[in-house]
Amino acid sequence: MPSSGGAALYRMGALDAATMRDIDALCLPPRPDYGSVAVRRIRAATRMSQPVFARLLEVDKSAVAQWERGVKRPSGPAARLLELLDPERGESPFMQVRRAMASPA
Repeated sequence: MPSSGGAALYRMGALDAATMRDIDALCLPPRPDYGSVAVRRIRAATRMSQPVFARLLEVDKSAVAQWERGVKRPSGPAARLLELLDPERGESPFMQVRRAMASPA
């Protein structure tokens, strides 16, 4: 049943099922691992140049160029922002958590 870091506490009996559901609802889904093709696709969908896209993501313009060449991959907040900008993604991770928190326990 539980899949978060609190699973061990649940198995030991330190957390009840309702608390475990609350903890699970707060866990964000894993971030996609965006490669060069995906970064170019997302930037193209925004119709922004590399420098403007970099400013939007609050990264150096060389970072966007390196992502698109496949030299580096976006990580941390930049990867989560790409996920929000990705037109091919379904529901955003934030909406998934919000929906999970609103559903009855």
